[in-house]
This record gives sequence, C-alpha cells and structure tokens, in this order.
Amino acid sequence: MGNYSTALEYHEKALALRAESLPPNHPSFAPTYSNIGLVHREMGNYSTALEYHEKALALRAESLPPNHPSFAPTYSNIGLVHREMGNYSTALEYHQKAHAIQVELLPPNHPSLALSYSHIGLVHHEMGNYSTALEYHQKAHAIQVELLPPNHPSLALSYSHIGLVHHEMGNYERALEYHEKALALHAESLPANHPSFAPTYSNIGLVHHEMGNYERALEYHEKALALRAESLPANHPNLAPTYSNIGLVHHALGDYSTALEYHEKALALRAESLPPNHPSLAPSYSNIGLVHYETGNYQTALESYEKALAIQAESLPSNHPSLAIPYTNIGVVHHEMGNYQTALEYHQKAHAIQVELLPPNHPSLALSYSNIGLVHHVLGDYSTALEYHEKALAIQAESLPPNHPSLDRPYTNIGLVHREMGNYETALEYHEKALALRAESLPPKHPSLAASYSNIGLVHDAMGNYQTALEYHEKELALQAESLPPKHPSLARTYSKIGLVHREMGNYSTALEYHEKALALQAEYLAPNHPSLAVSYLNIGLVHDAMGNYQTALEYQGKALALQAESLPPNHPSLAGLYTNIGLAHHALGDYSTALEYSEKALVIYIQALPGICISLVGTYIRMSFALECMGVLEKAFHYRRRAITTWEQLDYSEACRFFEYFERFGTVFRKDGKHGNILQFCRITEDGAKKCELNGYFRTKREWLLGRL
Repeated sequence: MGNYSTALEYHEKALALRAESLPPNHPSFAPTYSNIGLVHREMGNYSTALEYHEKALALRAESLPPNHPSFAPTYSNIGLVHREMGNYSTALEYHQKAHAIQVELLPPNHPSLALSYSHIGLVHHEMGNYSTALEYHQKAHAIQVELLPPNHPSLALSYSHIGLVHHEMGNYERALEYHEKALALHAESLPANHPSFAPTYSNIGLVHHEMGNYERALEYHEKALALRAESLPANHPNLAPTYSNIGLVHHALGDYSTALEYHEKALALRAESLPPNHPSLAPSYSNIGLVHYETGNYQTALESYEKALAIQAESLPSNHPSLAIPYTNIGVVHHEMGNYQTALEYHQKAHAIQVELLPPNHPSLALSYSNIGLVHHVLGDYSTALEYHEKALAIQAESLPPNHPSLDRPYTNIGLVHREMGNYETALEYHEKALALRAESLPPKHPSLAASYSNIGLVHDAMGNYQTALEYHEKELALQAESLPPKHPSLARTYSKIGLVHREMGNYSTALEYHEKALALQAEYLAPNHPSLAVSYLNIGLVHDAMGNYQTALEYQGKALALQAESLPPNHPSLAGLYTNIGLAHHALGDYSTALEYSEKALVIYIQALPGICISLVGTYIRMSFALECMGVLEKAFHYRRRAITTWEQLDYSEACRFFEYFERFGTVFRKDGKHGNILQFCRITEDGAKKCELNGYFRTKREWLLGRL
C-alpha cells in the first residue's frame, strides 16, 4: 500500500532479532538484506538498495556453491536496481548471470526462466533494442502459454510487455491488440474492480494518445483512475501516474489549466508519500514545466525543470540517462527565450550522457541531435543544422522500422532547413516524405497530419505558389477543426498562416479577418503577456502596413514590441524583426531619423545574437543607407551601402540569392520617396560579387526583375 517506511521498520526489526541470535555471516541474514533492498528500491534509494542486495550476495557466496538457485533472485535484484540507475549494461550482465544459473538447473519451460527472459527484455527495451526486447518477451510468453492455464494473469503481463515494445516501435495497432488481449484475460479471470485492470487501461490510453484519439485516451485513463481510487488510499503514490496521464491528454487537447491541475495533484501525492529527493517527483515537476512552457511562462517553466534536475542530480548517478530529460527541457526553454548558446550547452550535456550510456543507434540520441540541430538552425548555421538532423535521421532509420512515425521528425527538420536555405524543391520532398509516413502509420484524423500540411503550405508560400499554399493550410484547418476542440491553440496558428498567405495575395481584408480570429482565440486561453499574442499583433500590423495604414500598423507593432520586450531577453532576434518593421513604417511616414534609430537597434541585436555573417545584416545595412540618403547624409549612406555589399559577397550561394527577398518586403516603401538611385547603384556595384559567387545568370534575372519593379 505504499507504506515503505513501515515496511522498512519491520524488516529492520527482523534484522535486529537475527543479529541477536545468529553469527553475522549466517545465511539467514540474506533474505532480510534482500527485503530491505527491495524496499529501498521502491523508495528510490538505489545506492542503499544496491548495498543491501550486495550484502545478501556476499553472504550467499560465502556459504553456497556458485550455481546454487538462491543466487538467481539475488542477481536479478541487483540487475533491477542497476536498470533503475540507468546502468543498462551492468543490469543486463546480472540478469544474464541469473538466467545462466536457471538454464543450468531448471527444465527449459520452468516459470522462473520466463521471469528472467522478461527482465532481459525490459533492459533491452530501455536500451532501445526493441527487436531484441520483443524476442525475449516472446520467449517468456511461450513458456507461460505452455505451462499456465489460458486465463492466468501472468499471461496478461507478458501481453503487456509485448504491447509496450510495439508501442515504442510505432506499431500502434499491434500494441493495442496486445493490450486488449491483456484486458480480455483480466476480464475473464478477475473481478471487474480488480486493481490489475488499471495498468492495462493506462497502457491502452497511452496508445490512443499516440494515435491522436484523445477522447478515447481520456476515457481509459479515467477508468484506471477510478479503479485505483477504489482500491488504494487517497494519498497512495500509485495514483500519481494516472493523474499525470490524464494531465498529458488535457495538454494535448490544449486544455492547459486542467492539465496543470492534474499534474499538481500528481506532485502533491508524490510529495506527501515519498522522500523529497525521490526520482518519481522529477516527472511531475517536468510535466508542470511543460504546461508553463506551452502557456509562455518560460521563467516558471525553467524553475520547474530545474527542480526536476536538482532531484535527479541528487538521487541518481551523474551519468544516468534520466538526467538527459531535464537537460533537454531546460535547453528547449532557453531556446525559446533566445538564449541560444545556453540552450546549446544544455542539449550538449544531454547528448554527452546519452553517448556514454546508450548504444549508438538508440532513438534518444536522435532526439538530442535534433535539438542541437534546431539551435544551429535558429542561429542561421544551416549547414551544421542539416548535419545534425541527418545524424538523427540515420540513427532512426537504423533502429526503427521504415514506417515508424518518429521518422517524420528528422524529415520535417531537414525540410525546414532546406526551406531556410532556399532549396524549396528539396524541402518539399522531405515534407512530403513526412506526410506519407504519418498518413501510413496514423489514423486519418491525427493532428500530426495537419503539421505536415502546414509545412508543405509554407514551402509553397515561399515559392510564391500562394493558391497551393492556401489549399494546404485550409486542409490543415479542416483536419484540426475535426480532431481538436474548437478553442485549441493550434487553430490560432493556422488562422495566422492563412492570413499571411492572403496578405501575400493582396487580399488584405481577408488577411485581417484571419489574423483577428487568431488574436481572439489566443486572448481566450493565453495570459495577456504571452509572446504568441505579439505575433498576432505583428501580423495585423503588417496587413495595415500593406494597406498603407502606417499609423495603425505602428500601433499594433508597438503592442507586439511591448509584449516581447517583457518576455524575451533584450538581444532576442524576434525583437530585431520588430524593430525592422517599426522602422519601415516610420520610413513610409517620412520619419527617416526614427526609421534609422530602429534599424540601428535591430543591427545591435543581429551582431550580438547571430553568428558571423547573415542575410539579416545585409537588409539592415541597406535600410540604414536608404534612411540616411533620404536625410541627405550621403557619405554615411554610402558607407552602409558598401558594408551591405561586402557582407552580401560573403554569404553562401543560397543566402546570397535570398538577399533579393528583402526588396519584396520593403520595395514599395522606397518607391514612394522617389529615390531609387540607391537600389540601382547597389545592383551595379554587386554585379562583380555575383560573378564571384557563381550567381551570374540568377543575379542577372533578379536584377532585371528588381529594376522592373522601380
């Protein structure tokens, strides 16, 4: 019933009694040491547990022959502790020792062999060796099928183990099939309110969660909770995982306040019944952090993740794979806060632990490569980002079946980098691969399909295929409307994307309508200072800018700036983008000195926050030169134009090509002031640079296009 302190007290009394009447090396001490070790393992005191199991082993080694059957459970207990500590190779070694003794002494179909096969399977599961894990669980199951009656509860456990491996392999239908077999066995052999139903309901709920069947998932987790609440005291820690599972489903449904409520219930239960450094507290802090992250409370999220890290650092060895999780979470928050170097540092810490402990093709390594790649992406270091995402893809392609839905992540990330590099056809190819995988492995209404539609739409938008982009974003919206609750945050993001395409197409009233829908939805579920509101304000401002309503545009961009300045560090690149847009509106209003001031603010951020040479610097230098020329400060204007040219000449091929996109964004503004000599001069001066970059044909075409727009 979770009364570990009481259990420990009784085992220690038994130990004291034996110590009074027996010599210290008497074999009778061994079972008591084992029992004390088992309780310490449940309490998360893994080092102490190991100490007691090793005492039991030493006593038995002193008094028994080396192949005595009593060694097998002792080796197993030591293996179980090492598995909890993340020492998977050592755990495997001990379980194999136990298995070797049993193979030598027992008939090949003995039930104890089934247990050792299960233990070995569980370690391989943790190591990401899913095929090997499946093989061992099937061996265990074969023994049980031969020896046990067809409705024996132990068969249900082996069905569950096989189902969990299929879950990890992305075979959700197979996983569901095995968990439902386990459920059918329970229903046949146990009363309807038996606690053994609860883990099976939870497993079925977890698979439905992965399949995007959130309502079904919730139904099963609530069944599990009802059963556990009936059979356990109200403060039992085993209720906590069910609260967590329910919280995670509400999170997926975008119901963040309910999600937080359940995660806080889970934390309160664990905090009441477990020691303050118990590893089980860490997932609760992580889940709470995740909700705060989604709602834009980055500082609170960081605090929760740091609490999780502190607990795990105190209770686990310094290289335990579980430490990689809080390092990753902390890295993700720093990424959002614009602390890219700090984010990189945490992702590299997570990666270092995983490299040391996990086999080289473990899926967790793929995740850390992806996270490192995402930071390099936002830093504009696209070639390095691509390298990391391709490493992630190589690992997953080796360790997972070819249709596993997790492969969609590296395909998507590679596609996103190629879009940034202007390799639109390649980007499209990767996003279509991701879509094909999702369509094959997920139900037709799964929200992840919407993400693929979104990415394909964004590439078509970048290619100028606005009608096709609109079609994909409308598919995305239709799927979300069917599969998500009507106020889910994802709908707001889709409204924004549709609004952006309509702005590109010149449908300004429609664009405004969609951006206002996005803002209205966000205002309902987000805190009034959430950074996502800033994006909606900015989008509305950009539409007003395009309509020539510069004063209204400035008003919305000012709102966006106030929000982002409150929630982001002062050198975050998003602030630079806002300064740029505000500067352009001031330029259009003829307020050139203010326009220059905002461009200078943007320049400071780009130099501080982004590495080396980037396209944003080229655009900023050009805007500064235009403002200075309009102010009549010609010598300084020419200085910044030359800096733009020398910077542009240092860009790689794809970035140099993308330089022309800047004119798309602010060419209209500069036509209004009648001073076009600056652009003409820039085109003439940079023609030599174009030859140097092997852009001659491309450059000539773009130059003609640009001059034709003036």
